Amino acid sequence: MEATDAELMCRFQRGDLVAYEDLVGRYTIRLHRFLQRLVLNAAVAEELTQDTFLRVFLARERYQASATFSTWIYRIATNLALNWLRDSRHVRQAASLEALTIFGTRMQIPCPVRTAEQDLLELAERDRIRLAITALPERQRLAVILHKYEGMDYENIARTLGCSVPALKSLLCRAYAVLRGRLSAAPQPQNQNSLPLYMAATYCS
Repeated sequence: MEATDAELMCRFQRGDLVAYEDLVGRYTIRLHRFLQRLVLNAAVAEELTQDTFLRVFLARERYQASATFSTWIYRIATNLALNWLRDSRHVRQAASLEALTIFGTRMQIPCPVRTAEQDLLELAERDRIRLAITALPERQRLAVILHKYEGMDYENIARTLGCSVPALKSLLCRAYAVLRGRLSAAPQPQNQNSLPLYMAATYCS
């Protein structure tokens, strides 16, 4: 049976470097994808991913097995990303085409037969959604990314952001209301007559 994250972390605390390498292997792609969506810069996301694992290495003694490892490491990554975003010395770079392609892939409904026109329309829609999410206030943007792209539940997102579940739900409610409003008001690509499926739902409960 495969070891859990917590078991690997406990082994690492006892000096097992192979366990640490296993955790790096499990989370590198996930963290890089998450950070790239947040900072919109692939190179910076790679640096922040490496920084996250360095922090895990240095803070290994402070990890408690009762805590969910994924929430713990995402909180480290989140804090690093927010520090980077708040640092006015950084020059923001436009997202690469790769970032635009990755951003939003989980929101699309697969089509069995695709045409070049459909691909272009889908890319334009992803760009529209990306721009709308990027324009959200910092905590709203982060909550949406964790909720819809990383698939975290309310409790884990709340722990990551350091807030209560009711406060998180209120945050998401406001964020999705703003997104629905912006995406409804913005011009849509031809033949795109509906908002993405998840935007039509209500997350205020």
